[in-house]
Amino acid sequence: MQDFLFGLHSGVRWLVVLITILALLKLVLGLVQKSAYDQLTYRLMIAFSGLTTVQWVLGLILFLALNSFGVGYRWEHALTMTIAVAVSHMHMRWKNAPDAVRYRTSLLIVIAVLVLVYVGVARLPQGWSGQV
Repeated sequence: MQDFLFGLHSGVRWLVVLITILALLKLVLGLVQKSAYDQLTYRLMIAFSGLTTVQWVLGLILFLALNSFGVGYRWEHALTMTIAVAVSHMHMRWKNAPDAVRYRTSLLIVIAVLVLVYVGVARLPQGWSGQV
């Protein structure tokens, strides 16, 4: 069961990576081109926050399945990722703002989540090596 959860948690990260790349590209282009904050941009940000949440839920289930309550680095990872998920949903705060503000804040949110994820993964013993 734990191997399945690790595999699922590991696999979903690639969906998060894909949607993050797409969102970054769309947000940078929209900002540079001074585009309207269209439905595609909105959906990409919803997908971004939704997939980070799915990844967080899988991580929480894994945390509980591994009985990680006494493991400090797993708490640090969980806390950092919880903050990242909360930040990923903050784009909704600016849903009625002008387009330029929405693009800018959405881009800053994605960048902040990337930084938090980097820190959160670095807290794990294997860090970014990918070896468990």
